[in-house]
Amino acid sequence: MKRYLVFEDGTYFEGKAFGSNIETIGELVFTTGMSGYQEAITDQSYNGQIINFCTPMIGNYGIAKKFNESPKSFIKGVLAREIADTVGNYQSEMTIDQFLKEENIPGIYDIDTRAITLKIRKAGTLKAAIVDDLNSGLMDQIENWKLDKAQLNQNIIKKPQTFAGSGKHVVMLDYGYKQSIVDELQKRDVKVTVVPGNTSVTEIENLLPDGILLSNGPGDPLDHTDILPNIVELEKKYPVFGICMGHQLLCLANGAKTFKMKFGHRGFNHPVKNLETGKIYFTSQNHGYAVDPESIAQTELKVTQVELNDQTVEGVEHTRYDAFSVQFHPDAMPGPHDADFIFDKFLERLNK
Repeated sequence: MKRYLVFEDGTYFEGKAFGSNIETIGELVFTTGMSGYQEAITDQSYNGQIINFCTPMIGNYGIAKKFNESPKSFIKGVLAREIADTVGNYQSEMTIDQFLKEENIPGIYDIDTRAITLKIRKAGTLKAAIVDDLNSGLMDQIENWKLDKAQLNQNIIKKPQTFAGSGKHVVMLDYGYKQSIVDELQKRDVKVTVVPGNTSVTEIENLLPDGILLSNGPGDPLDHTDILPNIVELEKKYPVFGICMGHQLLCLANGAKTFKMKFGHRGFNHPVKNLETGKIYFTSQNHGYAVDPESIAQTELKVTQVELNDQTVEGVEHTRYDAFSVQFHPDAMPGPHDADFIFDKFLERLNK
């Protein structure tokens, strides 16, 4: 069955349908990762987005739900050059086609993913629709479509959830967290309590944490300005560590500014240089917003890491408080584990 990807500028690409049979609109982004399609599809930072996979084939090792980054997927669609007919993985529970049907997510395969990527790189991130008919009623809605805050917030937990550990206790403020962050902390025997991102400082204090983690998540960090005063209070009292969205929020709380990138960083081949050690490591990334480097100079933050391709601010450290953050994902699911030492750095601060 034919299926179409239609951009807000009216251009379209033709492919074949898989996954759910619904029609949808979303923000179209691309990821350069050569594996990890399941982790990407279930990463809440992709909320409201249609993911264009640059790798030539996805689905070859199927789906095993224990590797999900969240219990449910919030993406709008999947684009692939080819999907595998045969699954070669003893852990697999279903095909990617079956998984997308179960999650009610439409997909298109046999589509020119390379041309789509080049279009986004030239024009910047665009809105697009997945439709089965070019006369679909959705066609008139693409240009004015916007992901509302209600959908962005539907993935955030509503009440505290605790993950066992006999060591230090970390309270993680949830903006759309990945399970792999919890897993990395638990590997270090850290007890983790995940709470809604707007939880009050008093409620957090009552949980008796040793440290605070600001999670990743989707959307514009400026949508969370109401919680910035809480972050300022927390960094005065506890070690604070921010990842991705958490990095941006820590910077905003301390007076820096953020901006929307042309097409963002999504994949796990991004080289990051540690300005303190001179070391370079490859990182897993998924973000469409970044911190304005010029705005850092007006704050008590210092830049500690940069992305070598475009000099994006990839890490900061507070010069007065025990707070730091990274733009990339040290949990690296999927991706290289070059930077998982960042969790050890956080643990050292918890133990100090």
